[in-house]
Amino acid sequence: MAKIKTIVFANQKGGVGKTTSAVNIAASLAAVGNKVVLVDSDPQGNATSGLGIKKRGNTNSVYDLFIRRVSTREALQKTRFDNLYVIPSGMDLVGAEIELVDEERREYRLKDALAEIKDEFDYIIIDSPPSLGLITINALTAADGVIVPLLCEYYSLEGLSQLTQTVKQIQKRYNPDLSLLGVLINMYDGRLNLTLQVMSEIKKYFGDKLFKVPVPRNVRLSEAPSYGEPICVYDKRSKGAIAYEGIAAELAERCGG
Repeated sequence: MAKIKTIVFANQKGGVGKTTSAVNIAASLAAVGNKVVLVDSDPQGNATSGLGIKKRGNTNSVYDLFIRRVSTREALQKTRFDNLYVIPSGMDLVGAEIELVDEERREYRLKDALAEIKDEFDYIIIDSPPSLGLITINALTAADGVIVPLLCEYYSLEGLSQLTQTVKQIQKRYNPDLSLLGVLINMYDGRLNLTLQVMSEIKKYFGDKLFKVPVPRNVRLSEAPSYGEPICVYDKRSKGAIAYEGIAAELAERCGG
């Protein structure tokens, strides 16, 4: 089986730790020597700022890739962290869905762009917006595998079936090689009965797709983005950093790396 290297973090529900997971897993993979690019395809641009890149003034962004204004190499930016690159985002990406509505192969814009650099990186991590629109469809079409971040709350389970159906539709129409790489639990608190109940439900439906290490509630994880640093740099001894290190190692195994 070919190694999985392009991974999208997707969940149409916001506030589930999707961007936090994308940033910190990308950084954890880079920290052990992998060459990694994080593609910020969320108009909020939080993954961009979370790596210390300013959201404003980026003339070469993922939006420019979607409308084919620049090449992928022109959009690449080196972060100040070893082995870690970013293709930044910003609010102009909001207009891409409208601009592309009548374009041919509009679902393949990101896949076509990333083909230019795919062989140059060990991993391409895509952070997608909290919706199931054209940008997310592009991200799923471009990816080899999808990771679904969830909270240990029943509300976070709502819509999971819709996302699963969307993945099946993407497999059928645009990307037959897309696989569900895993389900990742964020803000885990084992002291709460609700947490244990929801974990039991997730295990029932997803079995070994559930990552072994959940990400605990951790203040240091919440602080790190304001400093423009991933948790493995901001506080590598924190519980959050240790959790993401373990998840990145398990992910590398699942990807065949």
